[in-house]
Amino acid sequence: MASASSGAVFIMAREESTEDKLKRLMSDPFATQVAGESIIAAAGTSLAVMAVVFLAFCILRPWNQVVYAPRLRHADDKHKPPPMDKSLFAWYKPVFKTAEEQYMHIIGLDATVFLRIARMCRNMFVVLAIVGCAILIPTNIINSTTFEWQQKKDKSILFLITPLDLWNRAYWAYVIVAYLFDIIICAFLWLTYRAVHRLRRKFMDSPEYQNALHSRTLMVTDIKRNLRSDQGIIDITDSLKTVPEVPRGAIGRNVRDIPDLIEEHEEAVVALEQVLCKYLKNPNSLPAQRPTCKPYKKDPEFGSTSQKVDAIDYLTARIQRLETKIKTVRETVDKRDAMSYGFASYETIESAHTVAFAARSKHPKGATVQLAAKPKDIIWKNLSLTPQSRRWRRFINSLWIALLTMLYFIPNALIAVFLAQLSNIAQLWDQFDDEMKKNPRTWAIIQGIAAPALTSLFYYFLPIIFRKLSMKAGDITKTSRERHVVSKLYSFFLFNNMIVFSLFGAVFKMISAIVVIAKEGKMPWNKVIEEVHPLQNIIVALNMISPFWVTWLIQRNLGAAIDLSQLANLAWGSFSRKFLNPTPRELIQRTAPPPFDYASYYNYFLFYSTVALSFGVLQPLTLVVTAFYFTMDSWMKKYLLMYVFCTKNESGGLYWRAIFNRFLVAAFMSNLIIAFAVAARGDQWKMMLGAMIPIPFLLLGFKFYCKNAFDYSMKYYTKGESGKGVEAPTPIDKESRRRDRVGVRFGHPALYQKLTVPMVHEKSKHMLAEVYRGRLDGDVGGTAGYSDVYSMKRMSKENPGKAVAGTGPFEFVSEDNMDYENYKNRPEFSDEHGGDGSIYGNNSSRPSTPTSIMAGGDRGRAMSRDSERAISHDDNGVTYPAGYHTTPSNLREFSPSPDRNGFGRIESNRSQQYIAADDSNLLVSAAPMGHQTPNQAFTPYSPNRDGARTDYFRG
Repeated sequence: MASASSGAVFIMAREESTEDKLKRLMSDPFATQVAGESIIAAAGTSLAVMAVVFLAFCILRPWNQVVYAPRLRHADDKHKPPPMDKSLFAWYKPVFKTAEEQYMHIIGLDATVFLRIARMCRNMFVVLAIVGCAILIPTNIINSTTFEWQQKKDKSILFLITPLDLWNRAYWAYVIVAYLFDIIICAFLWLTYRAVHRLRRKFMDSPEYQNALHSRTLMVTDIKRNLRSDQGIIDITDSLKTVPEVPRGAIGRNVRDIPDLIEEHEEAVVALEQVLCKYLKNPNSLPAQRPTCKPYKKDPEFGSTSQKVDAIDYLTARIQRLETKIKTVRETVDKRDAMSYGFASYETIESAHTVAFAARSKHPKGATVQLAAKPKDIIWKNLSLTPQSRRWRRFINSLWIALLTMLYFIPNALIAVFLAQLSNIAQLWDQFDDEMKKNPRTWAIIQGIAAPALTSLFYYFLPIIFRKLSMKAGDITKTSRERHVVSKLYSFFLFNNMIVFSLFGAVFKMISAIVVIAKEGKMPWNKVIEEVHPLQNIIVALNMISPFWVTWLIQRNLGAAIDLSQLANLAWGSFSRKFLNPTPRELIQRTAPPPFDYASYYNYFLFYSTVALSFGVLQPLTLVVTAFYFTMDSWMKKYLLMYVFCTKNESGGLYWRAIFNRFLVAAFMSNLIIAFAVAARGDQWKMMLGAMIPIPFLLLGFKFYCKNAFDYSMKYYTKGESGKGVEAPTPIDKESRRRDRVGVRFGHPALYQKLTVPMVHEKSKHMLAEVYRGRLDGDVGGTAGYSDVYSMKRMSKENPGKAVAGTGPFEFVSEDNMDYENYKNRPEFSDEHGGDGSIYGNNSSRPSTPTSIMAGGDRGRAMSRDSERAISHDDNGVTYPAGYHTTPSNLREFSPSPDRNGFGRIESNRSQQYIAADDSNLLVSAAPMGHQTPNQAFTPYSPNRDGARTDYFRG
């Protein structure tokens, strides 16, 4: 049987044509013939390099805390990891002796669950390796049979321990292994599910969660037009009749283009910083030519012209135009139409979660009610999507992802066939063959770099592509988007990097053989397929490629060591500082704890596990190597999460369900390969397959058991008394509660987000008067008609009688202060590096924070007077600006602030001087009422643009 099929499959011409060569190369594109010596060499090389990299980490760590322990430098006392001295092995005790109960409060629940999963993989694969090797290796060696056509095969130990030559009843051992593997996998998944459930309940009992507004707030979406009001939200929640408490409702308002304007403003600020950093690199010797740039295509001042303009003047004017526009739109938000979403905040967590549990499978009054996420976690632009629009977007998104996943096998195969083995190109192209023979070393280097670099570049952008697609599909939170990215990455890797990679050669051989037999023998297609024996060829192909996966997993250990060493970040930081022109903002961000990419790392864990479980039944060494990898990586990632990385958006451990489901998929893949082997070679294959029929149903039953046992209590703090039909009384007057504005509310960040100020190195301060020629004498665009007092020059305190040199709207940063420690409480920095008080505390100012030499000394600005006033934003949510809910002018708590055409804003610290944004804008900032003490001597004032007075402290 085997010899007949092999003759059909491995047809080769005596004298190969170009077409025959191409077919031969495509039929074996991934060089599956891996000798035992190659694996030994790969293992030795990887272990040696890993030892060198690890030694480099031990030596460099004590002297580079910016790279190797940024959390230790910046976290507050509650979230600070255990201190380390400067000895080489000072990391040992914190990593191996710090228990989960201790570091859970330090690194957060998402990081704790990640480490718990890493330990689960380590323990699970250690047990699987022991069981698999103890049963499969003796079975394969003792019961393998040798055929004549297999004499040419590699008879190294790598193939003797595989079922390459195994036939007949010996496959009952594989049926038993399928059950044993599933029992082991499910046992570890259950233990981890129970542990994650315990951690999640402890997280919900923590003071941070209990005191957070989002934990007792519901997000209501898909609201019908006649219910789009604060009272409408209360009516929707009360229709569930679950709790007596009446929430405070807040309907969303249409902010329209404010988020886009803020994004454009941020881009313009960053562009201006880069231009100034390059132009003022040497302030005492400026370049002869000022920098230029092309205007934005949508800029109304320039239209569609492509003529270059002065970059500094243009970007400054653009920033100020955007700020003016943002201010105008913010002040009219209360006049915009209500949106189809809103929030309902309760006094207690129990009430909110009881209502959310009751609404989980219902749509009261056509709306969707669910627990709210943190304001910074919400993707606001997707909240207003209709259910029909969201379904359509998800459908289109699924089509794009399926198309990308299916079509990537073409470049994947071409890279493996030709770019990874340039000699294959030489076989088809004689001129290239001659060139390779002339410069073998050069082309060897190119071959070693080109394929890995191109593949790594694609995989670097792949998560970014999937994030964009998930946002387009309508995900309403960033954490749910990341969970969807995990599932999409896993599907992509599973299809392209394992299924296509492993079976491409076998499928190509079968198709070629089928075509040849059909042409020569003129046999019916069903007879041709029987002659080719597809299952037999698939099993042979999987056995032949299994040693490749052993070497590939060995190399993953090197990748884990490189992650620990942080050599890329260390080298890039040194290179960019010396040879590039990083802006102060970029230098500050490089000292911050980098965010941990959970989606990518979870995908790697899942993919490695799937490869090991799928090929572990064919090549038991795969299980051994994977167990070693997770053993090393579990403590390496523990150090990184404790001392280096931060969690950008805390989900509270909600990644676990996506990981759990994909481990069950990996277990099913392992069972499927065993079923293929049994069907292809077992003499009692019908009985063997019949014995395996219950396995997928058992896995499915295990999934639903865990869902019913753990999921609800992991998501909801309490389920209350919902579903009993008891109508709750209403002791609180709804109208009175509707008017209650004391409670903090959710609001779109565009309503209160501070606008950033361009940062410039302090060494360039004295040159900005020259840099900003023509831009220091009034408003952008040439504003006129103001009093002479408004145009007076601000006088210098250091040089009496002299006017202060114009500095423009900048924040100056000295060399000593370019550290994240001084800026970690500012949202523009902390939002990207674990902000909202999660690891840095909630202090708004620290003694070590430098005073910025800019308008008002503040580090950001809110453009409208309404968004400036009475705004609080932290983990507890936000109050809407006064413009959002119009307040009569005679009831306002603060005096009107002046027009913010400069870059100034109010600074509440009395020790700060009110400094104008430029030397012509003397009266840019108005102090709030009550800022001046009643007994203080009279201070001269002058009217500003809005007619408000501006007080100044005596020097």
